[in-house]
Amino acid sequence: MKEDFFSYQAQTNPHPLGMEVSHARGSYIYDTSGKAHLDFVAGVSASILGHCHPKIIAAVEKQLNSYMHVMVYGEYIQQAAVSYTKLLASLLPPPLETTYLVNSGTEAIEGALKLARRVTGRSQILAAKSAYHGNTMGSLSLMDFEERKAPFRPLLPDIGFITFNNKEDLNKITKKTAAVILETIQGGAGFVVPKDNYLMDVRARCAAMGALLILDEIQPGFGRTGKLFAFEHFNIVPDILVMGKGMAAGLPAGAFTASHKMMATLGENPMLGHITTFGGNPVIAAAALATLKEITAGSLMSQTTEKEALFRSLLTHPLIKEIRGKGLMLTLIMESSEIANDLVLSSAQNGLILFWLLFEKRAVRITPPLTISEEEIKEGCAVILKALNSLQQ
Repeated sequence: MKEDFFSYQAQTNPHPLGMEVSHARGSYIYDTSGKAHLDFVAGVSASILGHCHPKIIAAVEKQLNSYMHVMVYGEYIQQAAVSYTKLLASLLPPPLETTYLVNSGTEAIEGALKLARRVTGRSQILAAKSAYHGNTMGSLSLMDFEERKAPFRPLLPDIGFITFNNKEDLNKITKKTAAVILETIQGGAGFVVPKDNYLMDVRARCAAMGALLILDEIQPGFGRTGKLFAFEHFNIVPDILVMGKGMAAGLPAGAFTASHKMMATLGENPMLGHITTFGGNPVIAAAALATLKEITAGSLMSQTTEKEALFRSLLTHPLIKEIRGKGLMLTLIMESSEIANDLVLSSAQNGLILFWLLFEKRAVRITPPLTISEEEIKEGCAVILKALNSLQQ
């Protein structure tokens, strides 16, 4: 199987972890030898309710028995998609009321950029340095790492950059700016949280200049930070909200939400201003609806804050310089990139799944399912501390 994996499936790097998966349940992934691996990564924040959650399985099976794909997006009325977007609107502050369902976070970013230019009639987009919004051509254009962009140029024109949490840079937002796009919490940069009312100042500057504020909640959304969306911690509301990853508990999904008035502009001049074949797929929508109900009906979000506190209390070690993030979107900042790398690989050998971040090489990702138990947190943290003790010797 490993030889076929390298021969027939396109690779993203020369040295993938290469675990051969048998099955997954709850907080564990099992390899084909029968070994259990405690999952502190949740498919890079996607499997937000753990693996094979029974309510998600039931929703998917019910929809499969009714129908799967029947028509391209937006033509037929399909109950799961309508119910999902209605429930989402009831949970979001105005004017976030109308949602366009797509297939992934990066496609949602593309749609949000198009919407911002369509609504404002402007072209300039400002993104943050060290941001990551996906890897399609538009999303890649929002990245300021030239070594990653250079092989794929030319990219989108009229893209500028500001520094996250730097208020002096807000003067770059002018009446030529269509939109400012930010991750509510910067992911690849090291789970950098806004400080000193930064997002409120961005919001105010955008309003003054007639620019839109797009918030990328692909990673922190759906309860991961203790709120349904992370922007709720910072007393602001974006003009366009982008989501993905945990939206359908491990199935591929994405969406962007704005006011009904703004979203209507994609339907005319030209018609089909954004179109997708599989966006809003009924099976995916059923999973997303079940996920949203499960996250908001019980105490999972409030437990997230308690679980964050447990992680922070347990993970004290001289080699850990800082724990960044919020809720169950945490990262350990190690002394060096070498220590971070050794910790991920050592933990993997001892049945604990950790992972890296894209740009901050000293970081080790901890983004487990919201359903992880306190005992599982203690079990995994013990593996981390044992590994760090070995690395310290």
